[in-house]
Amino acid sequence: MNKTKICVFAGTTEGRELIEFLSGQEQVSITACVATGYGKELLSPAENLTISSRRLDEGEMEQLIKESGFDLVIDATHPYADEATKNIVNACSAAQTEYLRLLRENGYAPEDAVVLPDVESAADFLKDTEGNILLTTGSKDLSLYARINGFSERVYARVLPMEHSLELCRKAGLPSAHIFAMQGPFSAEMNIALLRAAAAKYLVTKDGGSSGGFEEKAIAARETGAVLVIIGRPPQGKGMNLSDTIDLLCRRFGLERKQRVDIVGIGPGSFSAVTEEARKAIERADCVIGAERMIKAVARPGQAVFCTIAPKEIRDYMAKHREYRRFAAVMSGDTGFFSGAKKLIPLLDSYEVHVMPGISSLSYLCARLGTSYEDVVPVSLHGRSHNIVPDVRANPRVFALVGGEDGISRLCQTLADAGLGSVRVSVGENLSYPDEKITVGTAAELTGKKFAALSAALIENHSPAAIVTHGLPDGLFQRSGTENLVPMTKSEVRSVCLSKLRLTADAVVWDIGAGTGSVSIEAALQARRGRVYAIEYKENALALLEENRSKFGVENLTVISGKAPEICRELPAPTHAFIGGSSGGMGEIIALLLEKNPHVRIVATAITLETIGELTGCLKEFPFTETEVVSLTAARDKPAGRYRLMMGQNPVYIFTMQAGGKQTWGF
Repeated sequence: MNKTKICVFAGTTEGRELIEFLSGQEQVSITACVATGYGKELLSPAENLTISSRRLDEGEMEQLIKESGFDLVIDATHPYADEATKNIVNACSAAQTEYLRLLRENGYAPEDAVVLPDVESAADFLKDTEGNILLTTGSKDLSLYARINGFSERVYARVLPMEHSLELCRKAGLPSAHIFAMQGPFSAEMNIALLRAAAAKYLVTKDGGSSGGFEEKAIAARETGAVLVIIGRPPQGKGMNLSDTIDLLCRRFGLERKQRVDIVGIGPGSFSAVTEEARKAIERADCVIGAERMIKAVARPGQAVFCTIAPKEIRDYMAKHREYRRFAAVMSGDTGFFSGAKKLIPLLDSYEVHVMPGISSLSYLCARLGTSYEDVVPVSLHGRSHNIVPDVRANPRVFALVGGEDGISRLCQTLADAGLGSVRVSVGENLSYPDEKITVGTAAELTGKKFAALSAALIENHSPAAIVTHGLPDGLFQRSGTENLVPMTKSEVRSVCLSKLRLTADAVVWDIGAGTGSVSIEAALQARRGRVYAIEYKENALALLEENRSKFGVENLTVISGKAPEICRELPAPTHAFIGGSSGGMGEIIALLLEKNPHVRIVATAITLETIGELTGCLKEFPFTETEVVSLTAARDKPAGRYRLMMGQNPVYIFTMQAGGKQTWGF
């Protein structure tokens, strides 16, 4: 098989990435031309790859191109290597070989940056300034800065750790203490540290684009208050970016993009807690994607990285950068435990996906505490809304992932406000890191104390309220004074109504005419993953609703002030609805419920003959698939001297209406 012959003149990150992509294509023979032995060391060897590691002049380039018979020459040299680009163009023209320019995208220059056309202009600008200067423009043009007043005292340079670079520093007159010999890439934090180490007031850089670390330098200058001095790029001819270049090669030469994505759980965060499988996947990756703190912990020097945790951003980035054959999307903890992997995996149908579990913070913390976790109920308060109070009330042990600087303190305050201040809370801070710390105390004791943002908690309630049935005693609800009691659905009727509603754990419930909120609160306790909207327009009832909501700690209950159906039109579609009061608008309310959700389940109560008539008419008017009417009469005992009499309550009619088919019981 005749292979396609491609020559790549590489001097940039994009050039190396292009060569890595081409080296994985069996039908391509690649010749990579780099200027130094160091450039050769950065390239991974491959059977179809030949590397030239010395500087070539225009004549040598022409000879190489003619003798090799390349189908295409790609110029991936640095944007500032204008002389090299000129030589490559002339050599291709003389050899009558197609030339393609791989362009690096420009960086974003801040408004307060000083932009100058060349090194000489930058040196002239800095010549009579005051304060130290950090040069990040390499060693080649270092001697041009020697004109700066106080050069050897004021100027610091970051250069490659090569003898040639160090020799140029010495020739320019730069003392050893002012030389940072380092290999990138450099994070914003590293740039900040160097600026502070040099006490620099000026940071000089070329516009290397995002892949050249330009943005990280701009951030560092802003954070330290240094003036950013940018040496502008020479004019570039026509060309295309890396992704478009690879698209072109795939179309013309039938190349394939076989990309693999390893979704890797890295444990609590420290690289010491990463499994061997995960470690190897990260090391083999061409690009590592994840939160910045995780990338700092696991990415190798020189490895391409992208900082984000948003699933769609991850997918879009991988689609744009087809030059990478292998990605590692790193996730904190375990990939199956409150992980971003859940939302990311469905977006990767066109990739070869491998999921690698990690050590969860739950198992790590319990191991540190010397306890098992098979009976622990896990919840997450990190980046999501969850009402943990019912979980702690009902279970002896609850584990909580917590985020934010005040996350643990707020959690403990919530528990204390709900009457759970005596529960035991074991807090793990910075788990797996050198500054790991575990603090144990009651929720009341830990309220107001500061903990690290990276924290998790094991909450132990030795007296859990294990009652799971509905029908809370009426006396638990506030009903105002004795003169003007707010209406409330009594315990016996409430129990039957909730049973008829058949709520699910993630139900969205409208309680219309909520009164004191007794039905709303019990619905919120049952639909822990759902949401309940208590709709009420009477002022005295609204105050009681908020009071009862706070008392029972039901954060998934929202009080809506207004009259149905008008106030309900913007609410999320309900899966279930309870109508305890309609103020004569029963037909309009039910019509809106069916408009919002043609499969809604409705339970309504009626005491007056007028309401009974309204609901009976609705049974005939609307296309329900299942209906039921129950007449419920209850009597309660009441002391009468030394006797107890049964006192009958008003009869209540309970209407159940199911739209769009019957509910299933799930067994």
